[in-house]
Amino acid sequence: MSLSLRKRMGAVCLLAGVLFSSTVVSQNLPDFTGLVEQVGPAVVNIEATRTAEAAARSGQKGMDDAEIPEELRRFFGMPGMPQMPRDRTSMGTGFIISGDGYVLTNHHVIDGADEVIVRLRDRRELEATVVGSDEQSDVALLKLEAKDLPAVRLGEAKALKPGQWVLAIGSPFGFEHSVTAGIVSAVGRSSQMTGQQYVPFIQTDVPINRGNSGGPLINMDGEVVGINSQIFSNTGGYMGVSFAIPIQVAMNSADQLKDKGFVARGLLGVTIQDVARDAAAGLGLDKPGGALVNGFSPDSAAEKAGVEIGDVILKFDGVEIGRSSELPPLVGAAKPGSTVALTIFRDGRQREIDVVIGELPRDTGTLTKAGAKQGQSGPLGFAVDELSAEQRDALGLGRGEGVVIASVTGASARRANLQPGDIVLMVGRSKVGSISAFNEAVAAGAAGKPIMLLIRRGEQTSFVSVTPDGQAD
Repeated sequence: MSLSLRKRMGAVCLLAGVLFSSTVVSQNLPDFTGLVEQVGPAVVNIEATRTAEAAARSGQKGMDDAEIPEELRRFFGMPGMPQMPRDRTSMGTGFIISGDGYVLTNHHVIDGADEVIVRLRDRRELEATVVGSDEQSDVALLKLEAKDLPAVRLGEAKALKPGQWVLAIGSPFGFEHSVTAGIVSAVGRSSQMTGQQYVPFIQTDVPINRGNSGGPLINMDGEVVGINSQIFSNTGGYMGVSFAIPIQVAMNSADQLKDKGFVARGLLGVTIQDVARDAAAGLGLDKPGGALVNGFSPDSAAEKAGVEIGDVILKFDGVEIGRSSELPPLVGAAKPGSTVALTIFRDGRQREIDVVIGELPRDTGTLTKAGAKQGQSGPLGFAVDELSAEQRDALGLGRGEGVVIASVTGASARRANLQPGDIVLMVGRSKVGSISAFNEAVAAGAAGKPIMLLIRRGEQTSFVSVTPDGQAD
């Protein structure tokens, strides 16, 4: 065989090897097109607006041009223009969880918004009602007045393992229905954000940026297993570390918001720390692990049950505790009033202690009308509902004190910065504790005159003036 022939045959074999190798590689890589077609129609873009008047009343100032990131300035700002009061709009993502119009997104996407517009993939734009919002889990539940909407299928976040492929669909920087993919990096991660120690986050390397917040994290079966919520970044952009809220945690919050207007969490009432190697040796443990109790809160459920400072909590309700950060999500998910078994290590041996779980104090600032029948908007441009006994307890109100604003539709009410979840304590000089009392007090007001309302939001109480819609402001 001539040298030139051998060279030609070698080249053919090399080319065949390359083609074979490419085919094998391509067969091993996932094809996401079917998942996107399946889930994409249920993913929505969310536009949350806070009016300039409301921002001015709250004492917030607009950003100077120098403070606006370059990528935001390109979309929303014109350098050199006078800085006048303006509406503030945030963009995010959400997904439909039921055909009758319930939508999940992040609390931080809609927090403080006067108006929430949801844009569907078919280009319909619908105004959403905020059913409820929970800051600690960063979950918000919205409701659209529509039927037969495409909805996602929910998966099991607990089944996720590091290395599995996952997919995200969202609106980074306003680019709607952008698809990104990656793998699960870790599960059960504690948050770097304060106040979110009750969420065992899913860590991924899926590219997530501003606008992806609230969008679905999807497994290879086309099921939603999480809500994309945070990124870890030194620049403000994606750096390879993203965090998602497990869908079971999110749905637990959503169900409670829908049923009773707030999220109840268990409370053990201990302060804890990791068990370092030296501490493990000093305590007599075979290896570092568990949560070392170093203090109690007042009237602690754990202290009442016999837990002592210096105890190491090894298991909570049968679940092993590797690090102290793993305990709060388990405690928070426990039902207040339930009895849970703790496995603790004390004086060189393990002990079993039953503890009656307490309830974490609730943030009443996000209390809404969820679970009650929505009333009709009256002449003041908003609807009210009765407060449940649980809501009154959370607010520290007696029987017959206050009604909760269910929805805001009128221009005058919006200008007064009224929001769903606000509590109306008085109309004029009349205390109101029921829908009928509220309606009577409003009807007794002078025609065409502004009506003074005593409003409670969180721990703050103040009077606001609302002119009945259709009258001069």
